[in-house]
Amino acid sequence: MGAGFHRLLAMASANSSDPQQAGIVGPAAPRLARLWQALRHTPALVTAMAVLSVGLIGSSAVLVKGFRTARDTITVTGASTERIRSDYADWSVLVSQGGDSQQQSYGALQPSVQQIRAFLLAHGLRPDELKLGSLSSDKEEFRDPRSGELRQIRWTSRQTILISSADVDKINRLAAEIPALIGLGVPLTINEPAYTYTKLAEKRVDMLAKATKDARDRAWAIAAQAQSSIGAITNADTGTFQITAPNSTEASNSGSYDTRTIAKDITAVMAVTFRVN
Repeated sequence: MGAGFHRLLAMASANSSDPQQAGIVGPAAPRLARLWQALRHTPALVTAMAVLSVGLIGSSAVLVKGFRTARDTITVTGASTERIRSDYADWSVLVSQGGDSQQQSYGALQPSVQQIRAFLLAHGLRPDELKLGSLSSDKEEFRDPRSGELRQIRWTSRQTILISSADVDKINRLAAEIPALIGLGVPLTINEPAYTYTKLAEKRVDMLAKATKDARDRAWAIAAQAQSSIGAITNADTGTFQITAPNSTEASNSGSYDTRTIAKDITAVMAVTFRVN
């Protein structure tokens, strides 16, 4: 609190309008004496509020000074985008055949499975890049709509063929060539290949470092306009990673991972808080 406040308290304690009796000397003594005379003729509540206000003015200066350093920070969002190329592909095709019995549908399925397998191997797929998935069989009953009498039972057997390879270009080519089997009468369902990047963990670290650098550059540019400088990082929040098709504007709050294309854009975002010097 200010010196004037403490001097008024001293005069109040002495119950005297004489500054010297309250131990107050110097140039300010006459002015304090006149102020005390005015306060003595003022109602008690008003006097208390006046004295309190003097104290609050002094204390408020301390509070403002204390808050100032805590607020001398700036939060900036940095981003880094880079084009990457997928290095692995997972793909599957489904072949199905029907029959009047489970055995009949399974028997009809096997030649189609072997035909697909032979086609893939002949077009460059290695045996270790191909495996058969689980086999399933479903029964369907056909009944008379009026009487509910069973008219026919039909079975359908399905076999998934799984393909995995680090040669993404080969998988991309095979996915474009295999529809020719449909023209030969093979009942085939062709799924879309999923292209992924296996070194994503290492790439994340690199992208976050670049996003942080971008945030620092932005913070320096802003601080320079106020003739200030940037200090240490006080907080950093990692945003979501967006892995999209090249030049895509697609984004998700929870992050995205597009597996449809071999080439991808990966974007990392960081919200970084810096101390301002």
